[in-house]
Amino acid sequence: MKIIQLSYGTIILLEENIAEVIINEGVVMDIAMIDHYHDVLKSNLKAPFSLLINKKFSYTYDFYAQRNLATLKEIVAMAVVAYNKMASMSTEVLEKLPRPTEWHLKIFSDREEALKWLRHEQEAHDNKKD
Repeated sequence: MKIIQLSYGTIILLEENIAEVIINEGVVMDIAMIDHYHDVLKSNLKAPFSLLINKKFSYTYDFYAQRNLATLKEIVAMAVVAYNKMASMSTEVLEKLPRPTEWHLKIFSDREEALKWLRHEQEAHDNKKD
């Protein structure tokens, strides 16, 4: 397991094609951070890949970041672990925003359940390619 520390959060490489993302408390993600985040994912994961978004902290996105977040064609699925109703609701609002790439996302309250679903989705996608 490799841990990548960023100024705005942490990316934990759980598998060659699955990463856990934890954004730091109070961060306001902007477009430059989103572009950097996407570059880190593409250069450290084997595409196509899936993301476990661990919302253990409270953070926000500016408008342009919201529109460009997770628009990589390499993303198979995203499991979001939301520990409270506010985190869950903010994720639902983000998911509904129009963007160039549709999300394949599911919200969980339990990290292990989220990871189990993510591995299943990644495997199903990988088997479709063969």
